[in-house]
Formats: sequence, C-alpha cells, structure tokens
Amino acid sequence: MKSKVVILSLLLTGAAISASAQTKEKFYTERAKDNIFISVGAGAQGCVNPNNFDYGFGHAITPLIHVSVGKLINPVWGVRAQVAGMWSTLYTDYSRMKGDYAEYKNKKYFTLRADAMYNLSNAIAGYNPDRLFNVSVFAGPGLTFAKAYGKMDKMNALVNGSVGLAGQFNVSKYIDINIEARGEVSPSIFGKYSSAYTDGAVSLTAGVTYTFGGKKFVSCNSKVDQSAINDELNRYRNELAQAQTDLADTKNALANVKPVTKEVVKEVEVAGPRAIFFQIGKSKIDDYGMVNIQLAAKILKANPDKKYKIAGYADKATGSSKWNQKLSEERAQAVYDALVKEGVSKDQLELVGFGGTANIFGKNFLNRVVILE
Repeated sequence: MKSKVVILSLLLTGAAISASAQTKEKFYTERAKDNIFISVGAGAQGCVNPNNFDYGFGHAITPLIHVSVGKLINPVWGVRAQVAGMWSTLYTDYSRMKGDYAEYKNKKYFTLRADAMYNLSNAIAGYNPDRLFNVSVFAGPGLTFAKAYGKMDKMNALVNGSVGLAGQFNVSKYIDINIEARGEVSPSIFGKYSSAYTDGAVSLTAGVTYTFGGKKFVSCNSKVDQSAINDELNRYRNELAQAQTDLADTKNALANVKPVTKEVVKEVEVAGPRAIFFQIGKSKIDDYGMVNIQLAAKILKANPDKKYKIAGYADKATGSSKWNQKLSEERAQAVYDALVKEGVSKDQLELVGFGGTANIFGKNFLNRVVILE
C-alpha cells in the first residue's frame, strides 16, 4: 500500500512538470539519409554590367540551367550545393580602340554554389506538410569558372556571392515545383573588355525537386492538451487520497489485531512391524506377502532416515536346525530383494536369519515368517 502511494505521488509530480513545459511543436530530421533532395531547373539570366545598359539590357539576357543536391535539416533550414551556367553576353564600345561601333562578347562559364536555405513559411506559420505553397530565401558563396580572353588556355576562378528568393509548390511529399529568383555579384568574367571591375547577374528559373523517400520530419515535442492533463492530475489526486485512506485503515486494523497462535499437528506415517508369511519349506513370496511388501516400501521411502531390520524365521517343528537356518536366511533375503526392487534404499535395510529357534507364535505355520521392524 505504501509503495502505491509513492508511485501515485511521482506520477502527479511528472504530470505537473509536463503541464508547465512549452507546447510549441518542433520537428527535426531523424536519420542522416532522410530529406535528401535533387533539383533541376532552367530559365534566363541577365548580365548586369554598365556596358549592357548603353545598348539595351534585353540583349544581354541568356539561357541558364542548374542542378542542385541538398538536404533539409528541419522544416525551416536546409543546405544545398548547386552547379549552374551556360553563357553570358557583354556589349562593349570599341570606339576607343577600333572605331565608333559596338559589338557583343559571349563568354561560356559555370558556377559552383553553396546555399543555406531558410523556409519563411514554416518559420513564421509553423510546419504544415499539407501547405500548398512555401516561400524560402537562400544565400551563399560561390566560384565562377571562365577562360580569359586572349588566354584561352587559362581558366580563371572568381569568387562570388548571391542571394535569392524561392517559391515551392508542394505537389506531393516527394515532388515540389520551384520558381527561383537570384541576384549575384562577382568580378567581371570579361576582363579588359568590361568597363566595370564587377559583374552583376540576375536570374529567374523554374524547375522540379525530388526528395528521396519523401519529406520525413519527426516531432520533438507533441502539443499538450491542457484539459486532458488536468483530468489526469485530478484522477491521480483522487487515487492518491483513496490510497492514503486505505493505508490509514490498514494501520488501524493492524494495531487492533491480537496475535493468534495455531497449533499445527503433522501426522507422519512410520512403518511398524510387518509380517510376510511363507509356505512350508518355501522362500518365495506369494501375492498376499507382496501386498505387505508394497505397503511397507511406500512408508520406508517416505522416511529415508529410518533403518529397518529384516528378520527371517522357520518352523522349528519341521526340518533340521541347519536347514531351518538356511531357509530363514533365504526368506529374509527374498523380502530384502523385493523391497529394493520397490525402490527402498539398501542403506535402510539389515538382514538377520534366526533359523528354527523357539516359536514366537503359538502355531507352527505362523512361524514360517519374515518380520520387518
């Protein structure tokens, strides 16, 4: 009863702590292999260079493709690596070198990017796997690779940085349709042909994202139902009060109980003297004798610490003394063998043959006997 009271008290304490804990639900990626995704996209990019504005920025718009691999750490944060590129166009004024005309230069390039992604929708409104549209921002460094004009055998690596905004249409737990807008700044890949030391680039792409195994997030803590917790607390309080009442009643009852001594008598069956009779001149045990043997064996086995003497006798009025001695010993041996066969230990038995001594019973045929005692 006391242990029951202690357990209920612990349950009440734990329930109270749970009720006061924060109820905001958070999620995380449980396994390293979960929430890994791959994205492909295509669109257009414009080179934001002062030269291009002199001749119409629209002429500097070129195709752009990108492939990304990443991982969602939780519904808000994610990371990805991206390779993107195609070519970029620069309109340049050659009046300083070759006359008053303009021409454009195309430069093939590719960019490696590392982006950190932040899901604004999940951060502000909470994670909802059934939300149709999510908005995210991303930013990160990158390296742009392009060959320099006049040095076609040399590849330049230019450090850049970019930020962007992405919209994600939730088609299923596996597939999203993405729209991304990105702004990027890096040293000019056109080198001496550009009047600016840096190039800017703006791009708009659309693509698709596939998440291997589907998006899987595990809740860090479940929402707390305060009403249910209060009900549980009240139930535990009632059970605790009842247990304390029962404990008090039990203590009072024990204090008023008078000790009662009960005498227990255990009956132990012990083999008393038993007689196995034989026919004249015989040492073979008949059916009547076997009944006595079996009854005696049962009691002897139940009292293994007791020892018994097997005494054989013969009728003095019949046969010689020598014959009667041998016959009495054979009769004792027959009883001994029968008891051992019934499972009695040899250590409990002792053989004695008295031969044809003075009759112990009044009639001659009663003295053809083995006494077990």
